[in-house]
Amino acid sequence: MSADELSTPLGQKQSRWQRLRRYRLPVTATQVIATALGLFVLAFLGFAVFGNNPFGGEPIVHVEIKPAPDEPKQAAAQTGKQDSGNAEGAPGAAAVQHGSKDAAPGQKTITIIDGSKGTRQDVVVGTDGASQAEPPASQLTADGIDPKLLEQSRYGMIPVMAGGLKPFSAYAMTSDGDRAKAERMPTVTIVVSGLGIGATRTNDAVMNLPAAVTLAFTPYGSDPGKLATEARQRRHEVVLQIPMEPFDYPDNDPGPQTLLTSSAPEQNLDRLNWHLSRIQGYVGLSNFMGARFVATEPAMQAVIRDAAKRGLGYLDDGTVPRSVAGTLAKSLAMPYARADLTIDAAPTGTDIDKALARLESIAKERGSAIGMASALPVTIERIVNWSKSLESRGILLVPLTTAMLKSKSS
Repeated sequence: MSADELSTPLGQKQSRWQRLRRYRLPVTATQVIATALGLFVLAFLGFAVFGNNPFGGEPIVHVEIKPAPDEPKQAAAQTGKQDSGNAEGAPGAAAVQHGSKDAAPGQKTITIIDGSKGTRQDVVVGTDGASQAEPPASQLTADGIDPKLLEQSRYGMIPVMAGGLKPFSAYAMTSDGDRAKAERMPTVTIVVSGLGIGATRTNDAVMNLPAAVTLAFTPYGSDPGKLATEARQRRHEVVLQIPMEPFDYPDNDPGPQTLLTSSAPEQNLDRLNWHLSRIQGYVGLSNFMGARFVATEPAMQAVIRDAAKRGLGYLDDGTVPRSVAGTLAKSLAMPYARADLTIDAAPTGTDIDKALARLESIAKERGSAIGMASALPVTIERIVNWSKSLESRGILLVPLTTAMLKSKSS
């Protein structure tokens, strides 16, 4: 009698199925399923990582486009990628590049051909070599600011270069023709500074001064950004004044976030970023006070380097004989200018007229001259009257960027 028979209840015999159940596999069904799933996942990951198909999973259709009789023969066939709606083989669209009499230098014409209807549309676009001096209007914000020329800081948006385009060039208010004319004539530049704090005086300067007068804004005031935008809309170039340490600081305090010679460069650059975020669309920087700071090379070097890196120019207001700004700017080949005099140091109509006449003499002697001024009502009145007949005397009133470029070319 076998062991199976001994373990079988009396009166019963084991079926074939009961005998087979006694034999067990070395692994369970759950383990088999888990192993199969694991192998599937590994195979999928291997395909995703090592596969080189950028259109994997998307419907692909090859479309043969026959060129029109007047198109180049080399556009005989093109491969298009269709969406799921065209997956059944509906013809797509092809783009053919060619020259055109309507395309200006630095541009090309692209003909878009609808494969289903056979209709054609010519589109003129710029090439890589086209000028990037001014982006299309559709790319600018409502305030005329190019978003590509901004980067985020912890205080807000601040200027930056992008693809070789600089804020200095993008926000200049003159054309190549204007600058060519300025090369042939003596030029005078007027920069009215200290704007943004008093809204009444700022508005007076923005609305009444000739467009060629450059306006310099401090970072203070309730809404300096709005006032600077209005100035640019009136075709004024805008400069941002940076508060810097004077010799008698803190008795004479330029204001919050003043750049100090005793601060580390990193701290001054952090404060500079606060100032840079206050307005937008300026072509360069200038000192606001700062007799001690602009004469201290280690402190000034960090500021000039940062301004040059961001594609800005620098204007020295000319009040500090020992300023190192010019030497530093020249070493970095950045746009730079230094004011020759302050036209309303004595704020009377007679003295202002004399200072303006002195600027004309400097311009005739050297080719260009730059004067600083404040937004006093008498100053604005005298500048407006003086500018009306300036060109008849053989002198051109130009914005700051033109003066900087002319000085560099000279």
